Parts: sequence; structure tokens; C-alpha cells
Amino acid sequence: MGDTRLLQRSHEVERFDTPELHALLADMHDTMHALDGAGLAAPQIGVGLRVVVFGMARNPRYPQAEPVPYTVLINPVLTALNDNLEDGWEGCLSVPGMRGLVPRHTDLRYEGFDQYGNRIDRFVSGFHARVVQHECDHLDGILYPMRIRDLRAFGFHDVLFPDQPLQDD
Repeated sequence: MGDTRLLQRSHEVERFDTPELHALLADMHDTMHALDGAGLAAPQIGVGLRVVVFGMARNPRYPQAEPVPYTVLINPVLTALNDNLEDGWEGCLSVPGMRGLVPRHTDLRYEGFDQYGNRIDRFVSGFHARVVQHECDHLDGILYPMRIRDLRAFGFHDVLFPDQPLQDD
């Protein structure tokens, strides 16, 4: 947090199925899995492109979360399907050790492309919708603390949840 690259809008990907894009995705995939993450956005590793990866089956850091299919999402467009918001605790690899209560849309449509330029169009809810919104916020220079409505619900994980292991997103 504080790195100016995390506060900028990322650029659209113009070419798909290139060696550079595949190398970026391999790096993102490896980084996300090495940290037991649920998702990662390109700006989090210093690349200003509109690329996110997310997904998990079972994850010890998210024991109650439903599985989310592994997805490469490029140039995403998110559309809330209704006005329903739900507060949920979030963390982030870019804001290490912290947690905050963040409102997110419960039902979402996301569109975009995979690494080969194939179209993606999904309707999701719950944890899947939260992860997509969190990661895509990074592409617009938004970190989750910017969405917290009450800063009394923001703090260090070990203070807020002393009996739970750290789970950064």
C-alpha cells in the first residue's frame, strides 16, 4: 500500500496469446498459489495491465468458502445484477496483515476474455462475486480499504481475530 502503481487505472490488453502474456499469467499463477491466495491482479506484481487470475478448490486460508473455478480474466467488465450489498471481511496481499469489513454486490455478471482471446461471460454470487470485485478493483487503482464504510471495522488481523490464522486475499 502506497505504491503509486496500485493507485492507477491499468491499460487494456490489446494482443492475446502472446509469449509475454503467457509469461505474465504463469508468474501471476505461481505467485497466487505460493501465497495460498484466492486471486491476484497484474498491478499487484507491478504490471499495469487489466489482467486478473482467481480461483480455488479447497484452501486452508478460506475453510468456509465455496470453490471458485480457476479463471484468467482479461479486460473485465463487471455488472451488478441488483442493488444487494453484503459486508464481508477482506484482506489483501497489497495491504499485508490487515482486515476490513467491505460491502460488495452479492450477484454479479462478469465479462472479458481468457488468454487466447476467447470470450468469458458468467453470472456469479457469494464468495466468487466478492473475489472478482476485489481483484478487478485493483485494475482501477482501488484498494479494499477505500471501500470500507466504517473505519472501526478495519485493523490488524491478529488484533481483530486473535484466534484465527491470517488470510490475505
